[in-house]
Amino acid sequence: MKNLFKYLRSYTLESILGPLFKLLEAMFELFVPLVVADIIDYGIQNNDTNYIVKQFAILVLLSVIGIVCSITAQYFAARASVGCTSKLRYSLFTHIGKLSFSDIDRVGIPTLITRLTGDLNQVQSGVNLALRLLLRSPFVVFGATVMAFMIDVRSALIFLGVIAVLMAIVFGIMLGSVPAYKKVQSVLDSLTGTTRENLTGSRVIRAFGMQDDEREKFSEYNSELSHRQQFAGKISALMNPLTLVILNFGIVLLLQYSGIKVNSGDLTTGEVVALYNYMTQILVELVKFASLIITISKSISCMKRINEVLVTEPAMTFPEVSANEIISAPAVEFDSVSLKYSTAAEESLSNISFKIDRGETVGIIGGTGCGKTSLVNLIVRFYDATEGRVLVNGVDVRDYTAWDLRGKIGYVLQRATLFGGTIRDNLLWGRENADDEEIMEAVRSAQGTDVIASKNEGLDATVAQNGKNFSGGQRQRLTIARALVRRPEILILDDSASALDFATDAALRKELKSLDYGPTTIIVSQRTSSIMHADKIIVLDDGEITGIGTHTDLLENCDVYREIYESQYKKEV
Repeated sequence: MKNLFKYLRSYTLESILGPLFKLLEAMFELFVPLVVADIIDYGIQNNDTNYIVKQFAILVLLSVIGIVCSITAQYFAARASVGCTSKLRYSLFTHIGKLSFSDIDRVGIPTLITRLTGDLNQVQSGVNLALRLLLRSPFVVFGATVMAFMIDVRSALIFLGVIAVLMAIVFGIMLGSVPAYKKVQSVLDSLTGTTRENLTGSRVIRAFGMQDDEREKFSEYNSELSHRQQFAGKISALMNPLTLVILNFGIVLLLQYSGIKVNSGDLTTGEVVALYNYMTQILVELVKFASLIITISKSISCMKRINEVLVTEPAMTFPEVSANEIISAPAVEFDSVSLKYSTAAEESLSNISFKIDRGETVGIIGGTGCGKTSLVNLIVRFYDATEGRVLVNGVDVRDYTAWDLRGKIGYVLQRATLFGGTIRDNLLWGRENADDEEIMEAVRSAQGTDVIASKNEGLDATVAQNGKNFSGGQRQRLTIARALVRRPEILILDDSASALDFATDAALRKELKSLDYGPTTIIVSQRTSSIMHADKIIVLDDGEITGIGTHTDLLENCDVYREIYESQYKKEV
């Protein structure tokens, strides 16, 4: 809860005024039974209409003041709860952005989404109710008890007994409900994950006719979530009936005892009604308090889950200042590099060593799962090598600031991702201050001129979420253009032309060769046609390098490369 209080501190005034006005409302509410007692004992008993009207006016005044105090309290509580959770949400989002890919892989994307949305909304509700009721309900219970002692000490002892039993019930149920709701949220993460998977892969599911299997899988998670919620609900559901039984039993005892005292003349009818009203106030407030405890229990559980992310220190850190580059050093160098993912049993890359000179075009090829993407991810430092060093311009990538390292690199991923907005907005990710001429030059180099020409709005054409209003080839060309807008020193194309036809692919490679700033280009591909004209080709097999050389050299000396080539081209006899 420390993280929550840190942001609530910015709303100290609201956090004080909210409960304060609620206490004022409760204070005026505690006077109501005394006024009613006076109306009965003096006004009605003496048939004094003027007195009744005057006391009734006081009741109306107390009600109006109570309503004003309640609305004011709600306003300040809402400002504090919405404000602090808004800052907490921003802090959580920012912190997630600092986590390494290893951290995100470990926690899970569905879990992070749930904590950013559902968990934070629950925390907001908990803070709002806590500011309004956490002090008010105990204050009314305590105040009603004090007032009861002022009327009759022995009758008030019944209040103490009832309150003691009720508090034991409330806290007992709270201790049982907190872990139960935590398990509910854990199962909800799994359900969110399978739902996200089904929605993003709906076409694949239907293409393979797996709807029934996926429905069954969803049903299992849904049934478990329902079971957990029912179990937590059963614990929480005990609150109201138990409190009502105890309080009604207390009211019966109170009326029986006070009725005897009325007959003996020790209590008046108005005082009995006041005692009954105070007991009713305690009933109402404890029911509210019981519901508040359940909400707070959920909120505490959610806040703990949020805090688990906030206290996760990023596995990858960057220095404040980059080290000095070595002008004569290769653009990229791998020095005995190995990589093992935190969730993997075996190494994905083993003892990788090679150099790429500045301005070279290098192809990386190999079978599926051989580690091609893992290798280029190390250059951008999405992951850290478990052994060895990856150097860019003679400097270990771990000695660069994130901005300096990634500012040198234009990286086009396997999956072409565009963001909602316009084409211009997406291309300016490469360089914010690029003008239209520079943008269109990058588009022409990426063979995307026809994509822009097909839209009436040109660069201002709307891009739907994930670029769904563009074809796969159009998305790939736009993402390549986005990287070229940056004019990077190192350009990495990770199988990013797979949706392009051979003619467009060839034209793209020709344009990349003729770029005036001469970037070092690394092309990862499954197609030998995309890399056969590269200055150097690196062949990977099962995480190890099996060959480095030109196309001609590898056909003669590398069995893995020859097999890939011959599988794509008819073997010449």
